[in-house]
Amino acid sequence: MKPIIYQILPRTFTNYNDTRKHNGTLQENGCGTLNAITPKALRSIRDLGATHVWYTGIIRHATAQYNTPAIVKGKAGSPYAITDYYDVHPDLCEDKRRRMQEFVLLVERTHQHNLKVIIDFVPNHVAREYHSTCKPRGVEDLGATDNPQWAFSPLNNFYYIPEAFAPSFNTDGYTESPARATGNDCFTAHPSKDDWYETVKLNYGIFYQGGGEKQFDPIPNTWHKMLHILLFWASKGVDGFRCDMAEMVPVEFWQWAIPQVKEQYTDMLFVAEVYNPARYRDYLAAGFDYLYDKVGMYDYLRGVTSKNWAAEGITQQWQAVDDIREHMLYFLENHDEQRIASGFFCGRGMCAEPAMIVAATLGTNPVMVYAGQELGEKGMDAEGFSGMDGKTTIFDYWGVKSLQAWANHGKFDGAGLSEEQRDLRHFYRQLLRLARTEKAITHGQLYDLEYAQAEGFNKHEQFAYIRKYKQHTLLVVLNFDDHQTNVMVRIPKEAFEHLELPEHDIVQATDLLTDTPYSFPLSANTPVCITLPAWKGVVLKIKGN
Repeated sequence: MKPIIYQILPRTFTNYNDTRKHNGTLQENGCGTLNAITPKALRSIRDLGATHVWYTGIIRHATAQYNTPAIVKGKAGSPYAITDYYDVHPDLCEDKRRRMQEFVLLVERTHQHNLKVIIDFVPNHVAREYHSTCKPRGVEDLGATDNPQWAFSPLNNFYYIPEAFAPSFNTDGYTESPARATGNDCFTAHPSKDDWYETVKLNYGIFYQGGGEKQFDPIPNTWHKMLHILLFWASKGVDGFRCDMAEMVPVEFWQWAIPQVKEQYTDMLFVAEVYNPARYRDYLAAGFDYLYDKVGMYDYLRGVTSKNWAAEGITQQWQAVDDIREHMLYFLENHDEQRIASGFFCGRGMCAEPAMIVAATLGTNPVMVYAGQELGEKGMDAEGFSGMDGKTTIFDYWGVKSLQAWANHGKFDGAGLSEEQRDLRHFYRQLLRLARTEKAITHGQLYDLEYAQAEGFNKHEQFAYIRKYKQHTLLVVLNFDDHQTNVMVRIPKEAFEHLELPEHDIVQATDLLTDTPYSFPLSANTPVCITLPAWKGVVLKIKGN
């Protein structure tokens, strides 16, 4: 199965409050809940084409309401500053006393709609005020047995600095002595506003201040604690973990932990957030199923879409990881990246349609969509801690206009959408559903046609390839130009031979995105002529092949 992952931040996904007060509180701006992710909501996600839902921000994290505001980013706080690994975030629950039960019921509802559940595992750091009140009996809290007089020991869960915590800003009464290292590998008592100052680095047995020496024998205490946390959430029925900043945790831990989880939960999925291509194969060897393809395919597709980079360079991106391409997760948006329709990216969601076709159909590997992407969400609000940065805030209580227009107070009928938003969502629905079901995409070979193109084909603005599985053949042609273009696609003799593709004087085909019929010669001697509007593409399913 080719995973189609739909990421949602429940805090905003089902928040129907449209007050949107700058830096507003939960009471003023509202907050989505797990219970509001109803069967109707899940049907709409499945209908869009998704196979998996990544619920972001489930585990309890620091907020200004429950923690010292000076060491919380925003009123709502970062979902990646965990305060209790064994608890569900109370803001997301209608009955805070039954919050774990509400999460388990969400997992069950999700499964009932043929969707699998992914949640975040945040292994590198925790909130400064981490304290678990929901840990199972017999589990020691992180840092409970640490000796803070030791700057480093594999017996400790944290790294200690022989000074009081004194960042370059007012902490309004928060004290920490000795200071602990900050989450972004900041080994000083004086982190800045640009550091992950609200978090504390976890100690996996690497003596960073001692030249990076690894002390993994015996197994460090933190390893055992984090494995227990993974198994705890696996027991709640989740199907996968998106592992935050996985490359900031030693690969040896993953080599040790992932097989133990998969021994008990055979189909458990592990997705790594990694940004160093030189380490990709190490993390796959450790047991990860999929890796972010951010610094390769994401960056390049964004460049083609918004910076006039040459489309032909897409070839180099997939070739660079061709031996592991089936393990690379493609995406154009997530909570860390700017929205496509923002003024920082390209201003309109529809301008990224050809890039999204590449992400969804180029390989058998998974693709991810961030809630609101399919609606052209702009992310151009100045919510509070998160300014007007082209992103949907993860730090503030906020109602997202496009999601509210689609959800229509829980009806999920799209009644509030504009015509352009409806058209864009229809495009995503067609694309993701075919990416999920078409054999040529889920199982087929890729034949990149870019190298064979000549006159009548602008390699800077157009891209083309074939996907083929047995008798299923797709011809994909894309136009990244802002003008309608007549594109002449040449299919070389080598392609027919390599793919065992028969030649015909005329074949019939259908564009799977629009159901439009086409007919053209399928021959090494005659180019295929396609007229493409600006920022559009076709996925032509050829009949009789």
